[in-house]
Formats: sequence, C-alpha cells, structure tokens
Amino acid sequence: MLHDRALSAIDLNLLVALRALLSERHVTRAAQRIGLSQSATSHALSRLRDLLGDPLLVRNGRELALTPRAARILPALERSLSDLQNAIAGEPEFDPRTARRTFAIGTSDYLQALIMGPLLRELATRAPGIDLSVVVFPNVREMLESGAIDLALSVPLPELRSMQHQAVFEESFLCMARRDHPQIKKAPSLEKYLAQRHVMVSPSGTPGSFVDTLLSEHGLERRVALRVTNFLIVPVVVCETDFINTMPSRLARQLAKLYPLRLFPLPIEMPTFEYGMYWHPRLDQDPAQRWLREFVARVSKAC
Repeated sequence: MLHDRALSAIDLNLLVALRALLSERHVTRAAQRIGLSQSATSHALSRLRDLLGDPLLVRNGRELALTPRAARILPALERSLSDLQNAIAGEPEFDPRTARRTFAIGTSDYLQALIMGPLLRELATRAPGIDLSVVVFPNVREMLESGAIDLALSVPLPELRSMQHQAVFEESFLCMARRDHPQIKKAPSLEKYLAQRHVMVSPSGTPGSFVDTLLSEHGLERRVALRVTNFLIVPVVVCETDFINTMPSRLARQLAKLYPLRLFPLPIEMPTFEYGMYWHPRLDQDPAQRWLREFVARVSKAC
C-alpha cells in the first residue's frame, strides 16, 4: 500500500483516469469517458505506471489486459471513488412523507403543552413516519453540542449565544384566577394584584422570575406563596384555592378552555418576551433538520 507521502503525489484526476483505464481497458474509450484527449489519457497512464511501479495494462493480442496488481486495485478504486463522490455530492432531498426517523426536541413543559397537540396532528397527515422525543432540558447547551437533541425551543439564554437561532413568536402575560374567586371579579388593580397569594412556576425551584424582576424595578413586590416546577400544576392549584397566577398568554388561553378560569390583563405594563429555536451550527444545512425547523416554526406560530 502507498504510504501518505506517496499518496499525496497522486491527484484525484489521476485516480479518475486510472479507474477509467482499468474499467475500459482501452485508452481511447477511457479518454472519451473522462473527457480528455487520447494523448492526455496516454500521458496519465504513463504517470500512473511510474507512480505505482507497475505496467497496469499490458498488450494481450489486440486487447489490453489488467496486470494482477491492476485487478486488485480496480474494485477498491471503484468503491473509494464512489464513496467520495457520494460524500461530496449535494445532500439528498428530505421527503417527510416517506421518511422514518425520530427527532429529539428539548423544551419546557410550557411549550410542550402549547404545541405538542398541533405538532402531532400535523405529523400524522404530513409526515406519518416521523416520531418525536421531547425532553425538558436541564443543560441545553451540552445536549445540543452532544447531539442528544436536534433542536431546542427556549427563551434567550446566555449559554445559547453560540448556537444558531431563529425567533418563533413573542409572548405576553395574563393574570389567571378561578371563576368564583371572591376578590377577583374583574381585572384587578395593581394594589389588589400585589395583595393576592401568587403561585409561580420556577423550573429550577429558585426565587425570582421575569415578573418579579419587573416589579422590583418599580419598587414593587408580590407575595409568592407557592413555587412549583411545572406549568400544568398551576390551573389545578388556582381552581382549588384563592391563589392567582401570572402565565404566558398562549398557554393561559388554552388552559382556560379546559378549567373554570378567568383571565385578566396585568395591572402593570409588561414587555413581551421571545421564544425561539436554537440548534448547533453543524446542523444548519442538513435537509432533514431544515425541514424540522421550518415545520416546528410554522406550527408554533399558529398556536
């Protein structure tokens, strides 16, 4: 076998010419196959004989025959050049109608509750062979880097700055209370809002939130009497107590269709916030991954 230094002396064009010569066993036909003149192909054969130290093709009557070494080279050469051609060719198109594979998505339980139903309904008709594995990510950057997930749906996070990003939708907040709440019959005043006992979702279980940060900037504070780690426990708590909750509006509207809840605008102006898709740069041009992102973005925006 050639060592690396010897291999570096052979350019790809010579290997293409070698395959044509050994396959056709005829200089003129090999020249036509690779689009070279007969003299250039003869010159390539001469260079190959010198480089490999073997005649490769020898006269056998009116035909050319492969030497034993050439006969050993040809199958490996065919496989190698074919593999190389496939590797550098354009990516095959991804057809979701016939594809069978699983995509892994990392996102919060909020977005799982919001988009999973519409995503699965769309998949059933448009991509029936596609399955999803959806997880709540404790370490989103590591999961994207390792390939444990294909895509993350998240609010902007510092650890995601090096990832590719596409905004999906902007979100706002609504106040949620049970329908027969004794004090919240209409949109509460700021004083009444702050005086209530609040249930807050904190996935990490730690104090603080987007809402509390804004209130603090205005010198205000609410009483967070209960912290939970899951959005979907909130309507149960609110329906069975006098607690209120401040929740992203899209999910709040969905839950109000299922539970006896009232929704109110907040008594303080609250800026919107963004949910976006994040993915590792190595997946940027992959056709299947591009389809996944376009699909998730389209369905999510409609929720």
